[in-house]
Amino acid sequence: MVKVNINGKDLLAEKGETILQLARRHGIDIPSLCHHPALAPFGACRLCVVEIRKGEQIKIDASCTYPAEEGIAVLTDTPAVRQVRKFVLESLLLRCPDLELLRKLGMEMNLAESSLPVKGDETEKCILCGLCVRVCREVIGKNAISFVYRGAERKVATPFFFHSEDCIGCTACEFVCPTGAIKAEKHKAGLNLSPWNTELVLAECSICGSSFAPLKTIEHLKENFELPEGWENTCPDCRKKEMVKALAQ
Repeated sequence: MVKVNINGKDLLAEKGETILQLARRHGIDIPSLCHHPALAPFGACRLCVVEIRKGEQIKIDASCTYPAEEGIAVLTDTPAVRQVRKFVLESLLLRCPDLELLRKLGMEMNLAESSLPVKGDETEKCILCGLCVRVCREVIGKNAISFVYRGAERKVATPFFFHSEDCIGCTACEFVCPTGAIKAEKHKAGLNLSPWNTELVLAECSICGSSFAPLKTIEHLKENFELPEGWENTCPDCRKKEMVKALAQ
């Protein structure tokens, strides 16, 4: 354990913990759009910057990637910190002016309503946080999507903008997306992941006949986990009913 001072309070940090993790564990609010506890720190959005004092040194850095070190003092709401956060947020709003999440953050950071971009016909919701790309690679073990292009043209896409054969339809990307830019929509023919138009075939329950999960997801689970026999042939609802019947006998 190491001692870190945040906003005048001495806190004990666990080994390997970052400033952001320590602060949130103690209920100290630091905004962030690219952090997720299931993924390694990345520091993409830069909204989580804080002022870090170590001896005579003072610097502004991302709290999600900066380790909680013995003896450092952290301030989460100084004028310099607010200025950096406002600049970052204004840049994100220029990319996604219609995104309510960003506009709400703007109001919380006391950005004047007149300074927020005028809403229009913009539909861009991706803030390039990288959470979807990283969860696919780091947690699922696939590379179905990645960053392409640079600068203002940068985006997340499938290889060559075609249907991704590496996608298993787990929808982890939709789950971690903070802005709703990714949609997994189930329809009669299967599962569609947008904005990439990746189509996946769904398995049908052997009992009720309903479609319940992508075949590729089931194959991935069977390859990586020991599952009960016949698990892949029944939907969750029928699985529960069969379990209740078995317990009742």
